[in-house]
Amino acid sequence: MKKLASLLIVAILGGILSLCGYKLFLEEESVASIAGISSSQPHQSSTIIPANYTNTVYGTNADFTEAAEKTVHAVVHVKNVAVFNGPRNPFEYYYGNRGEGKAVQGAGSGVIITPDGYIVTNNHVIEGASELEVTLNNNQSYTAEVVGSDKKSDIALLKIDAEDLDYIPFGNSDNVKLGEWVLAVGNPFNLKSTVTAGIVSAKARDLNTADAMPQSFIQTDAAINPGNSGGALVNINGELIGINTAITSKTGSYIGYAFAVPSNNARKIVEDIMEFGDVQQGILGIRGGSITPAAVEEYGLSTSQGVYVASVSPGSGAENAGLKEHDIIKQIDNIKINKFSDLTGYINSKRPDDVVKVTYLRDGDKREVDVKLTKYEAYRITPIGLEVANASKKELRNYNTDYGVKINRILRNDLPAEEFTGAIITEINNEKVSDIRDVERVVESKSTADPIVVTFIDKKGEKQRVVWR
Repeated sequence: MKKLASLLIVAILGGILSLCGYKLFLEEESVASIAGISSSQPHQSSTIIPANYTNTVYGTNADFTEAAEKTVHAVVHVKNVAVFNGPRNPFEYYYGNRGEGKAVQGAGSGVIITPDGYIVTNNHVIEGASELEVTLNNNQSYTAEVVGSDKKSDIALLKIDAEDLDYIPFGNSDNVKLGEWVLAVGNPFNLKSTVTAGIVSAKARDLNTADAMPQSFIQTDAAINPGNSGGALVNINGELIGINTAITSKTGSYIGYAFAVPSNNARKIVEDIMEFGDVQQGILGIRGGSITPAAVEEYGLSTSQGVYVASVSPGSGAENAGLKEHDIIKQIDNIKINKFSDLTGYINSKRPDDVVKVTYLRDGDKREVDVKLTKYEAYRITPIGLEVANASKKELRNYNTDYGVKINRILRNDLPAEEFTGAIITEINNEKVSDIRDVERVVESKSTADPIVVTFIDKKGEKQRVVWR
C-alpha cells in the first residue's frame, strides 16, 4: 500500500513538472512566434496589447502639437479690398449716395517670414487689390503694402508696419521626402487659424497649365480649401517647406490633391524682390522634355527616366559647357532628374551666373560638366499667346536677318507650337523690333481694341504676316 502511494505521488509530481515545462518552453515559444520575434533569446514580456488596454494607441510617432503651436500665430488672414468711388448705378445720385466705400473681393492667407513684418503669399490672392488688409491671429489688423510679386510663380511679398512678430523660418524643400508628415496652416472659408495634417504625396508635380511656366509643386493630401492660398505648408519641426497655392477639384473644394510652391523657390523669389526689385531667373539654355515610353522606342534610348535634350540655345551656358542635342540629363548637383519638372524646380531656385554640375548620358556614357546659368529674359504678348525672347547673333544669321526676337514659347493650346516656336519676329504693327524691350514698347503703346500685326520668318526662311484681332 505504501508502495502504491509512493508511485501515485511520483506520478503526480511528474505531471506537474511536465505541465510546468510545457508552460515554460512550448507556450513561451508560441507567444514569441505570434509577436514576430525571431531571436533565440528567452522571451521577456509580451508586446500584445490586451483588448481592455486603456491608453491611446497612435499609428505614428509624429507629434503635431509643437509644430502647430510654432506656426499658427505666424499665418495671417489677407483680405483683398477694392475701393470704389462714385456711383455704381444711376439711382445713387438721386438718393444722395455718392457710392464711396470698400468691398472685400477676395481673401486668402499669408506667412510672416521676418519679425519686422515681411509676409509671403500668392500673387492671385493680392492681384488687382486697391487695398490689402492683414489680420493676425491675435485679431490685430494692419494695412499691407505690396513690395513685389511674380505672376509666373504666383508668389508675392507684402510688408506691414509691425515689430517682434512670430514668424516661420524657411526649411529646405529639397530635403522633403515622400510620405513625410506635413501641416497646412491657413484660413479656409474665412475660418481663422486652421491646421490640417497630411503627408507629402508627390514632389516636382507639374500641373501642365498652358499659360504658365513649367512648375514644380509639392503635392500633399493635407486638406486645403479656398482661403488656404498663400498659407504655410510646414514639417513637424515647424519649418516652412511650401506656400499652399492650388487644389485639383471638380467642385472647387478639397478632394485629396493640394499643391504648394516649394520653399526654396519661394525664398529665392522673395530674396530677389528684396534685393533686385524683380525675379532673377537663371536658365540652362536647353529645350527638351521628360523621357516617355514613346521616346524610348523612337530614339532607342538606354534609360526610361531623365530629361531629353531636344535642342541647345546658342550662346547659352549649356552650349558653352558642351551639352548637345540628344543628351539625357540625369542629375543636377545632388538632385536626381527623373522628369522635366525635377529640372525646372531645381533650376528655378537658382540665379543667373550660378554654376551647377550637370550629370548626363551621351551615347550611353555617363558624363559630368559644370554649367553657368544665363539670365532668362522674355516678354509675354498676352493678347496673342506668344512669349518672345532676345535672339542671339547666331540665331539671327540662321534666319538670314540682322534683327528680330525669337518666339520662345506658345501660351495657347490652339496655336501650332511646332510652326511658331523658334521663329524670328522682325516687326510688330509695322515697327522693327530688335529686342524684347522694343516688343514691350510697341505692344504697351497700342490701343486695346487695335489688332496686333506680327511679321515673322518661319523655319523655312519664308516671311509670314499674321493679324490678331
